[in-house]
Amino acid sequence: MNRRDRIWITGLTALAALIWIRDRAWLRSPEDTLPLLLAFPLAAWLGRPWRWRTTPEAANRPALATAMGALAAGSILDLTCLLAFGWTSALWAWMQPRLEPEDRPRIFRLLILPWMAFPWVMLDAQSIGWWFRLSGAWTVEHLGTVAGLTVTRQGTGMLVQGLPVSVDAACSGLNVLQSLFVAGSALAYLQFSRSPLYWWNLALLLPAAWLANTLRILAITVAALAWGPGFAMGLFHTWGGLTVLLGMFLVCSAVFEAEQRWWSRRERQA
Repeated sequence: MNRRDRIWITGLTALAALIWIRDRAWLRSPEDTLPLLLAFPLAAWLGRPWRWRTTPEAANRPALATAMGALAAGSILDLTCLLAFGWTSALWAWMQPRLEPEDRPRIFRLLILPWMAFPWVMLDAQSIGWWFRLSGAWTVEHLGTVAGLTVTRQGTGMLVQGLPVSVDAACSGLNVLQSLFVAGSALAYLQFSRSPLYWWNLALLLPAAWLANTLRILAITVAALAWGPGFAMGLFHTWGGLTVLLGMFLVCSAVFEAEQRWWSRRERQA
């Protein structure tokens, strides 16, 4: 590693720390956000073997320009997602000329992980959380009506069989949404690291997260009706919700594996 590489790595490390500490609202739930840092070593592990060129190519100017533009826009608009994107682009600007050409497409697919290693979903995506809550409450309202229950809803608040159910901010799923994306992205990479199905399955993670969160709201509502609000809002609120998310992760795993078998058969027949 030469002097220029050490400067790049030092600069990237310092910039990552600045992005994390510029808005410390994530400190309200560090147990949910700090695990995102594991995305960095996860990407390093999935990217093995790392093969570096002895003589790097010319600098990746498009990636460097993208990094500078995203960092500037993120600073002006106060959006952590753009700052994280700019940092990831700067990482690629340094890595791409130093990687062996045949490894670049594979490593490029891993860039989703360092982008997800910053707490931008919690900091920037509150509107997504509100839509998750509203659509989840709407879905539970209609499912309850189909089941013959008396349900009235106003916004994210419901009255189910006379029992008030409020889908508050804790039910938005934002605290675990990004962790689910990190885990789902790693799983998709393990299955489709060299397949075009990888990008399609990344896009499917958002509706999968919505479905998991809606099932979580439904499970808590059913528990409140069956065993009372005290039970539903106690340990069940945490562990029941995590069980639903784990179930959705296992379903995604099964779907990915089935897709991989289909893709392998398709390639053999081609």
